[in-house]
Amino acid sequence: MAGKSRRRRKEQTEYFFDYSLLFIVLFLLGFGLVMIYSASSYSAVVDYDGDAGHFMKRQLLAIIIGLVMMIIVANIDYHFWERFAVLGYIVSAGAILMVLTPLGIESHKARRWFRIPGIGLQVQPAEIAKLCMILLLAVMVCKMGKGIRSMKGFLIMVCIPAPIAVMIWQITDNLSSALIVMAIAILMVFVASPDYKKFVIMALIVIAVAAIVVFYAMQTEGQGSFRLRRINAWLNPESQSQDTGFQTLQGLYAIGSGGIWGKGLGQSMQKLKFLPESQNDMIFSIICEELGLFGAIAVIVMFIMLIWRMMVIANNASDLFGAMLVVGVIGHIAVQAILNIAVVTNTIPNTGISLPFISYGGSSVMFLLVEIGLVLSVAKRIQLREM
Repeated sequence: MAGKSRRRRKEQTEYFFDYSLLFIVLFLLGFGLVMIYSASSYSAVVDYDGDAGHFMKRQLLAIIIGLVMMIIVANIDYHFWERFAVLGYIVSAGAILMVLTPLGIESHKARRWFRIPGIGLQVQPAEIAKLCMILLLAVMVCKMGKGIRSMKGFLIMVCIPAPIAVMIWQITDNLSSALIVMAIAILMVFVASPDYKKFVIMALIVIAVAAIVVFYAMQTEGQGSFRLRRINAWLNPESQSQDTGFQTLQGLYAIGSGGIWGKGLGQSMQKLKFLPESQNDMIFSIICEELGLFGAIAVIVMFIMLIWRMMVIANNASDLFGAMLVVGVIGHIAVQAILNIAVVTNTIPNTGISLPFISYGGSSVMFLLVEIGLVLSVAKRIQLREM
């Protein structure tokens, strides 16, 4: 009788599935495909023998692969991945080193991708590193427990992602992804630790260093390293309108010309070879030009809704490990979306950061969907009612 009673209670237990989260992700993916086609069709016709849908078709293939991976991950208990946390850290380091091999691919004077032999799929190791870092840090938060509140625990958690971040920066010349990896770690530690004094001190140090760098860049007057010239272009893009500030200015022209309601879908002028990387990092500018302020706000609202749904899942997760996995995904998507929009609007210096789910980029969308699969896996194990 006792066994039957336990089986009856198990059968009557209801579990949560966040259809709202899934709908938002699918909407962003569909919207991204439309905007990629709109932003890249002219360039694709010119550069790829009249194939206007070249970039859209490649992105669609990556989305299909990513959705399959998302479904598989969502239906596996997220605790299964806990045992692979350290292995993932090692694999992410090895993947970064792969760009130095003959399999590495150079584009725009940087080697940030490698090709998987046989299928020709291009992978950006920085995206692997972001996913693996979320997994490892979630495991470490659980293992350290209250020890994370001490200065020693804090330093350990911050130092764990540092070698991977440095490798991404130095080997793949991708400072933006390195900063995102560190931002994910800091956000996860911030959520796990109730002592906020350390973070206030860290924020003050970062602000002071940034102020010194900006002041030094102002003194160089456009000379020096490439990144110093980018800071100068951020401060005064008109002074470098034919050089470092060209992309920033063209993006601002696109935003300004869109007005409130935009010129209409497909009617952008800046995508006609004026705005570099219009389907990649600068796609938000095309959204503003074609759909106006209304379209830009709608996209921001969708990201806010996405983050809110994930916060609900994190707050109701069945254990700390699941909650920290979701927090890591929130950090990744939120930081990347905020930085992309900030770059496009010239709020911060220009650096290559894609808009999650919308910008063109197969590696980015595939691994983002794997992360969403982890979030859905956590959500599926939230018990709604137990008799």
